[in-house]
Amino acid sequence: MEDIHYYTTTVAWKNGRIGELTEPGFPAIEVATPPEFPGGVPNIWSPEHLYVASAVVCLMTTFLAIAENSKLSFSAFACKGKGKLEKIDRTFLISEIELIPEISVPDEHSKERALKIIEKSERACLISNSMKSEIILKPEIRVL
Repeated sequence: MEDIHYYTTTVAWKNGRIGELTEPGFPAIEVATPPEFPGGVPNIWSPEHLYVASAVVCLMTTFLAIAENSKLSFSAFACKGKGKLEKIDRTFLISEIELIPEISVPDEHSKERALKIIEKSERACLISNSMKSEIILKPEIRVL
């Protein structure tokens, strides 16, 4: 695998505060200013949602790769992300992202391994490592 990769996207304004995010071969995503801001639109993906989603998706994909390589047996993975947007020094920024992964494993031994693997995944997540937001990991491992 090469050491440099490029990822492109294009956004085109549609109307008001709404645009369409595209990349050839991908489904389009409608995007907008979030409703908390003037002219914002509810129920449409915002840059803030997509920023948090990037950390959540990267944690999942990193976990899946490390769990596979570690031969961890698990039956479910889901992760909720909660970004904190605040004004600091007159500038809005997402200061922290809380990641709450829920992993279901078959036994207590797998529970300990899953915890180590999700912690390793957070440390290895290239998106989280690229953000200046504080990343807070709060895993929930369940034995089923």
